Amino acid sequence: MSDEPQLLARVTNGVGHLTLNRPRAINAVTHRMITGIRDALGHWRTDPRVHVVMIDGAGDRGLCAGGDIRGLRENVLADRPNDTRDFWRDEYTLCAVIANYPKPYIALMDGVTMGGGVGVASHGSIRIVTERSKVAMPETRIGLAPDIGGTWFLSRAPGEVGTYLGLNAATMTGADAVWCGFADHVVPSDRLAELRDALLEGEDPRETVARFEVDPGPAPLASDRDWIDGCYSAESVPEIIDRLEAQGADAARAASAELAELCPTSLVATLLGVRRSRQRDHLGDVLDQEYRTSSWLLDRPDLVEGIRARVVDKDNAPRWNPAALADVDATEIAQVIA
Repeated sequence: MSDEPQLLARVTNGVGHLTLNRPRAINAVTHRMITGIRDALGHWRTDPRVHVVMIDGAGDRGLCAGGDIRGLRENVLADRPNDTRDFWRDEYTLCAVIANYPKPYIALMDGVTMGGGVGVASHGSIRIVTERSKVAMPETRIGLAPDIGGTWFLSRAPGEVGTYLGLNAATMTGADAVWCGFADHVVPSDRLAELRDALLEGEDPRETVARFEVDPGPAPLASDRDWIDGCYSAESVPEIIDRLEAQGADAARAASAELAELCPTSLVATLLGVRRSRQRDHLGDVLDQEYRTSSWLLDRPDLVEGIRARVVDKDNAPRWNPAALADVDATEIAQVIA
């Protein structure tokens, strides 16, 4: 086990600087990292030395690939599911802390920023992506559903694009992330170090970012808006698939094929979750909803199986239970989410 700290926290020229420090795991967040961020933000909230917070990731692959899902699986297999629930409770609480933080909170979302990475970044007040950014909520691939406030963002993306992103675990470019409300500014990756240095010199954060940002250009997802809105506005996942199959667009049929590979229970939970989040006015209520949903899914067999297939054995052949959408009890899931 490495002796390197998983989280670096220091203050430089008025900037509270957090670095996720697990580069070999693309900085996947552990419980210890979440509580470390929480504690640092708590100290810096009233520290007169700190005027702005910045979070980035070690290495060159991304800010954060998500939560430490290997650890989640190990908790379940060791009959410690409440350890995972505790982790989620602290993680979701941190999202609310970041969203309501009284000082500017800058997130550098270069490279891979997915799942839990979105949680520690997209709730911030100044969210920066690059042309290298890959932003996603990939939970339906592993038997979970979008969490960490993900359904808050998904439900507020243009039209039904958020529904598509959540169900299909699709990846956004930097321009997509800005268009969908997950980020604010695009800065070229080759200028990111210069931007970071300028911020650490104590320059005004918003003026500094404005000096480095570029036009994000058209969001690739915007060109698919017509078929996405037409298909993903359906009332159920089977109806969405039927509409996709009836579409002439190759992209629509590819989306249908993707859904066939994903966890049926997660798909139903995701659709219901995004729709319910759209009706809620407060992030805290959405986070509570997601905690109930995640906790319920933790007791299903799919999460352990999905992590096994996608991350541990990497055979990409999960055996979902139930295996068919028709066998998923949507009524039970709706009662959990309500």
